Amino acid sequence: MIQTLPLYDAGEMRAADAGAIETVGIPGAVLMERAGLAAAEEIARSYPRATVAVVCGGGNNGGDGFVVGRHLHAAGWDVECLLASDPARLPADARRNHEVAVRLEVPMREGVSRARLRRADLIVDALLGTGFRGSPRPEAVQVIAAMHDHPGIVALDVPSGVDASTGVIVGEAVAAEVTVCFHGRKVGTAVDPGRGASGRVVVADIGIPARADVATAAVLAAGITAPAKQPGDTKYTAAVLVLGGARGFTGAPLMTALAALRASAGIAWIGSPPDAARILEARVPEVMVRPLPNALELLERAGAVALGPGLGRDEEMLAMAREVGVGHAGPVVIDADGLFAFNGALEQLRGRARPAVLTPHEGEMGRLLGESSEWVRANRLEAVRRAADASGCVALLKGADTLVAAPDGRVCVSHAGVPGLATAGSGDVLTGVVAAMLAREPDAWVATAAAAEAHGAAGRAATERLGPSGIIATDVIDALPGVLR
Repeated sequence: MIQTLPLYDAGEMRAADAGAIETVGIPGAVLMERAGLAAAEEIARSYPRATVAVVCGGGNNGGDGFVVGRHLHAAGWDVECLLASDPARLPADARRNHEVAVRLEVPMREGVSRARLRRADLIVDALLGTGFRGSPRPEAVQVIAAMHDHPGIVALDVPSGVDASTGVIVGEAVAAEVTVCFHGRKVGTAVDPGRGASGRVVVADIGIPARADVATAAVLAAGITAPAKQPGDTKYTAAVLVLGGARGFTGAPLMTALAALRASAGIAWIGSPPDAARILEARVPEVMVRPLPNALELLERAGAVALGPGLGRDEEMLAMAREVGVGHAGPVVIDADGLFAFNGALEQLRGRARPAVLTPHEGEMGRLLGESSEWVRANRLEAVRRAADASGCVALLKGADTLVAAPDGRVCVSHAGVPGLATAGSGDVLTGVVAAMLAREPDAWVATAAAAEAHGAAGRAATERLGPSGIIATDVIDALPGVLR
């Protein structure tokens, strides 16, 4: 249902390196040589011959930088390596590559200043690398600040200041135009705010064989396979019940139901308060409407339940949301006002027979966790994993980098989002797609990741057809069949 690519955190990348070096016997110096050569080749492909400043730190990332500088120098580029630390204290492979570069007369200069960087057309950021986490030390902050506002920066593996494992930025970080990731893309280059600092990301093969590689907890969505209807299916094979739609908010459950139908559900019901049900009955003939509480009789017939779109925050409705969210044994996706019912009480969902799916935006996630939306924005991966762990549910954190976390630690990142999806009702559409996928796929994490990718692809298709400014939620619904063929 979903195709993925691995995303490596710092520990997983160290394990892959160790597997190649210690188990297979590939020298670390060979991996460093291949990394630096691959980055140099990417620079040569992407930029005209230019003046280059390679900022080399005190770890193996600095060693990669020396290799880049050596190969560009040999190709006739005007290169200068700027040393941000004492070369005598470099790790063995990095020190060896520094010595080789010196013998080959690659220009070296101790210290990094804004003035030296300003004379370069291109900067290669080889300062910190994947081992960095937390806040940069004062001396590193000065170097990063010296690189600020430079229009052409190529980062090696991860922009300096970005946590490779989480994407978190504490204080200063380099804003790269291109990031060359070695062996595999790093989580921090795929998750905001680190993603925003990484620019265009290129993955370079450095020769780590498959037998030395490791499985990763995080993956990047790379395509979807449509949940095709089978010859023996009936309309009840994938039935969706939407519970929501207080008076004045009837559009939300309607868009959820229509999106579910476009995303392969065979039938969609809406259960709403009686006064709203009368309004909804006249809206769309393809969707059947039942008043609450009678609509709850449909729970056992539904392949999946979408709980919360337009539900309202009346205490009676919130009590129903808690009852269905905790007590219904079948697949449930909880959104909008359904999430409001569980603010600060995610642990109530841990007793479910199977995981529910939670689909908050940053503000809703903050309320669920008792954090500010600003904290969630700065710590997106930690937030979505905390929500999944606390609730025992699959948690989807909306955004340009939509994150889908399972209670067991798996995370899928979807980059299909486009600016046109920042429109009223887009979240209701996503909820409907998740419900349709849940009705067909038993693994809630797989279903939710596929739904996030499908929703983003539909948004992109609608934008390509209509342009980014005038997209409305029903345009995304109309585009769903085209991306799920």
